[in-house]
Amino acid sequence: MSLLAPFTKKPKLTAAHQHTAQARNSTGGEADSFYNAAYSGYAAVLLDDPIRAEALYSWGFALLHQAKVKPAEQAITLLEEAISKFSFCLLINPNYLGAAIDMGVAYMDLARLQTASPSDGLYSLAKSSFENANRIQKGSASYNAACIDALRGDYDSALQALQYAKERGSLPDITDILEDADLDCVKQQAWFTDFVAGLEKKPAAEAAQATDPEPTAPEATEATPTEPTENTEQTTSEPAQN
Repeated sequence: MSLLAPFTKKPKLTAAHQHTAQARNSTGGEADSFYNAAYSGYAAVLLDDPIRAEALYSWGFALLHQAKVKPAEQAITLLEEAISKFSFCLLINPNYLGAAIDMGVAYMDLARLQTASPSDGLYSLAKSSFENANRIQKGSASYNAACIDALRGDYDSALQALQYAKERGSLPDITDILEDADLDCVKQQAWFTDFVAGLEKKPAAEAAQATDPEPTAPEATEATPTEPTENTEQTTSEPAQN
């Protein structure tokens, strides 16, 4: 944030206050318009404050992890507070990747604690958070989105999301995937076992390549002084494609 920010943002804050006052003296759609203008003004004041955004994210992150070791009633309160912190963080910095992903995780944890069905709005909010994360960085939350698709029985979308996560290098380890309870409903599906088998082939191939003996270099031939050798063939080594 620049040194001039307090001076340039003060008029925006004053205007937002005025819109709030106008909203309180209005009704119906007119009041909503004033409130929305006020919210936009407040958001503009908060925008681009990296230290505050980081503090809010870290606060939410701590709440998220504290909730994991607390009884259900306490954990629900902590998760709701975490979601609030992530939301404010994204208001300040709409491209804060960690906040987008962890807000989705918090919504999913909240849904589990409340034994919500996969069609519940909490899962929809989680999915929206993961889609926002994918907007910020492609594939960063595709695995998380795949878990929701699997829970909802949308297997085509789940497979597509898993494949995209693989392409973007954002898949967890195979062990973590196989132990993920969110995927229990698909672990016996042929498409899922084929996907996992494909993941297992790559480490096996890499291990085999690592144990292959290196080719023996050909012995160099000594050229005669009167007839220098001429290199007639040039070989290039292409980098491996990811």
